[in-house]
Amino acid sequence: MRKIVATKAAPAAIGPYSQGNVFGNLIFTSGQVPLDPESGAIVGTTIEEQTEQVLKNVKAILEEAGSSMENVLKTTVFIKNMNDFAAMNAVYATYFTEGAFPSRSAVEVARLPKDVLVEIETIAYL
Repeated sequence: MRKIVATKAAPAAIGPYSQGNVFGNLIFTSGQVPLDPESGAIVGTTIEEQTEQVLKNVKAILEEAGSSMENVLKTTVFIKNMNDFAAMNAVYATYFTEGAFPSRSAVEVARLPKDVLVEIETIAYL
């Protein structure tokens, strides 16, 4: 059965979607952008600051579902400028265990919600 995941430790959904969905032993998170969960304001102006907040939001959703960053199997990174990839990747690498990195796709996009620099979604196991 499907279970909806919601936590106040990550930005509330602002449309017809859920922060996360658990199905079986998997959790699927919606794409997270660098919003402060309390104020709804964009956090940071650099790719590093925004990536940090995005991954904090992802982590909060995973933990609410009973999972963790260590259990992430796949990520999709949407980045506004591929020239920022190395800087994003440096922050991203601090959230995952070397030797057990998740599979990943990274795509440069023309525009993201609220004109942020990065959005990340995940699939993890419980």
